[in-house]
Amino acid sequence: MRIVEKLVAEFEQVTLEDSHGQDVARVENADWLGFASSAKAAGFEVCVDVTVVDRMRSRPERYEVVANLLSMQHRARLRMITTAPRQEPVVASLVPLWPGADFAEREAYDMFGVVFEGHPDLTRILMPDDWEGHPLRKDFGVGSVPVQFKASHQVN
Repeated sequence: MRIVEKLVAEFEQVTLEDSHGQDVARVENADWLGFASSAKAAGFEVCVDVTVVDRMRSRPERYEVVANLLSMQHRARLRMITTAPRQEPVVASLVPLWPGADFAEREAYDMFGVVFEGHPDLTRILMPDDWEGHPLRKDFGVGSVPVQFKASHQVN
């Protein structure tokens, strides 16, 4: 039995899928940190990335939080996916397990507004501190700024 299959077998609510040859574990929000802790104990030494997918209208749970893990000793990759509620998106932070997830979680918070509970310094990382909203949400108003080029005729 592969390491990923052993790991998933420990959790009733976790389902294992294949996506283009990569193992994907769909984890309940409540089990997120517990499953991640077991993954680290099983040999997944590195959290490569944490990001968010905004499924604005296509799913009841609007946000999917995705973490990509790497085990060099087992030569395996694992993508963990959980959902976050539409109104107050909160997911447990992976920083206590993998300190390298710090900036990725801050970026996800800044761009999508997902709160990572237990994060040591969940502050904006890309946008100014006084910025309102989260620019990568699908319902974020883009706005417009008129542009006038030097050589072009005046637009009325």
